Parts: sequence; C-alpha cells; structure tokens
Amino acid sequence: MKKITLITILGIASLAACNSGGKKDQTDSLNTDTSIITDTTKNVSTTGEACFLHTDGTKNQDSTKVHLIINGNKVSGDMLWLPAEKDSRKGTLQGTQDGNTIKAVWTFMQEGMQDTIAVEFDFPGDVLKQKPLKADLKSGRQVTDTAADYTVVYKKVDCE
Repeated sequence: MKKITLITILGIASLAACNSGGKKDQTDSLNTDTSIITDTTKNVSTTGEACFLHTDGTKNQDSTKVHLIINGNKVSGDMLWLPAEKDSRKGTLQGTQDGNTIKAVWTFMQEGMQDTIAVEFDFPGDVLKQKPLKADLKSGRQVTDTAADYTVVYKKVDCE
C-alpha cells in the first residue's frame, strides 16, 4: 500500500512539474508581446503638427485635407472635404490620441448648416488612415463605420 501511495505521489508531482513549465513559457511570451505593443505606442509623436491629403473619384478630383495639431494626448486641427461637384464640408477637429488611435469630433459647415461627425484615425506617424463613413439609415446622417478597418488613406504633405 505504501508503494502504491508513493508511486502515485511521485506521478502527480511529475505531472505538476511538467504543467507548470508550460504555463511559464506561455506567460513569458505574453509578457514579451505586451512590451512590444508598449514600445510601439511610445514612438508616437506627442507634440507638433502634420498635414495630410486624400484624393478620390475617377480622376482624383475630390480631395480631403486634414491638418492635425497634437499636444500630448489632445488633438485639434482642421478637416476640409472638397468634392469637385458637390458642396464642401469645412471645419475643425477636436479630440484625443491614445497610442496611434485618434478619436475626434469634426464640426463643419455645409450648405450654411453646422453639423458634427465623430471620426476615427490611425496615426502611426508618416501616414494617416481613417475609418470610412457610412449612412445611418434611421437618422439619414453620416457616421463613422466603427466595425470597418482604417481604409481611407491620407498621404503626408507639407502644411500650407
């Protein structure tokens, strides 16, 4: 009986030792991944300004210009939507930056009326990407498609 108990205890101890080693490796790789993400977000500019341009349409005749002013995690600036044959939207951006993500409210004038749209950008540095807008069928207004990827790509340009 003592031999069976001793063998059982040794078997359980061996299994426990094997399992704890595997968990340690998983934890170490998770910690490594987290430090990579942290290091990446530290590279984002904390102050300064940048300007971007996106062109659209069959002949790139429509353009959107974004001027960002970043001070810590506060973001302000201007956004101009300039379609060739439609009424433009010209206004200001006010928001915050968390890592590479900028969430802002675009307050603009169109056809003499003031309106707002919440916008979301990915800003890793030399390029600006925006989540596209979609029509809200209930309100008839445009809203950011929060489920979409950042598919509207802006090129960095000199600020005027």
